[in-house]
Amino acid sequence: MSLPRWEHFPHQSDVGVRGLGRSRDEAFEQVALALTAVITDPARIDGNQAVAIECRAVDDDFLLFDFLSSIVFEMDTRRMVFGRFEVRTQEDAEGVALHATACGEPVDVERHRPAVEVKAATWSGLRVRVGEDGVWVAECVLDV
Repeated sequence: MSLPRWEHFPHQSDVGVRGLGRSRDEAFEQVALALTAVITDPARIDGNQAVAIECRAVDDDFLLFDFLSSIVFEMDTRRMVFGRFEVRTQEDAEGVALHATACGEPVDVERHRPAVEVKAATWSGLRVRVGEDGVWVAECVLDV
């Protein structure tokens, strides 16, 4: 299996997103790309504008929910799509902190051809885990 990578999985009327990586950071970057790929092909996005995203949570699952929710918020309020993510996480006594940069551009309907609107991250299927093979998996179902 080639890493890092992302994938979608079916979930009734919604869409599941999954990121896989050699670290928590890579898995979070990949699940964010999977979110973008629900809307448009990430390769069509120029990453010429950077947006900072900061989250803190008690554990990885809550952190993933907050991170994906923050991306949806930034896309909606800025009317942007993001094609590249740089994520750095750090554990401390209070939980896990995330510092990310989402790189993207304003939506261009002709070039990006958005397929759907992601309304929200959900608690359904939400989990972050490390497999016996050392691969980090971050997954969530998105309300579309």
